Amino acid sequence: MLLNMAEPETGWLTADEQQAWRAFLTATQMLFSAVDGQLQRDSALTHGYYEILVRLSEAKDGALRMSQLAEASTSSKSRLSHAVARLEERGWVERLDCATDRRGQIARLTETGFAALEAAAPAHVAQVRKSLFDRLSPEQVTQLATISAAIADGQQGSPADVCPGSHPDDDEDA
Repeated sequence: MLLNMAEPETGWLTADEQQAWRAFLTATQMLFSAVDGQLQRDSALTHGYYEILVRLSEAKDGALRMSQLAEASTSSKSRLSHAVARLEERGWVERLDCATDRRGQIARLTETGFAALEAAAPAHVAQVRKSLFDRLSPEQVTQLATISAAIADGQQGSPADVCPGSHPDDDEDA
């Protein structure tokens, strides 16, 4: 005779939670579609590639360790490696060995890459403003930032070291 082990009961969404979840999905899918479509149409860039260029442009010397860039751009290391390879083909990014860690690699934004980002940014910002911020009050922008931070909290690990290889959880870079 088998014992019927009680399975934990599923915590189904309430009607309000279901409505909020579906509204969130619809809004984010429409927003990302509009933003990605504009970037591809006007700059031949996916939003993921644009984000990599932005992260590198904001980094000291326009360079980040690949593991750091993967985390910052919320990409897996393998997906980031593929994207960086495509950006290298365009001459927008170059990959360098990390001087203090043989396992590590650095992605660095080139002048050509920075120029491509500079050219794409005005239309991208206009699209983000049109699709998101023009629809929100200042209070809603603050709420959006707070809600987004709460969702992201705990979803990402701690930032990787730039190059020393001293972080115990740091695996090989892609």
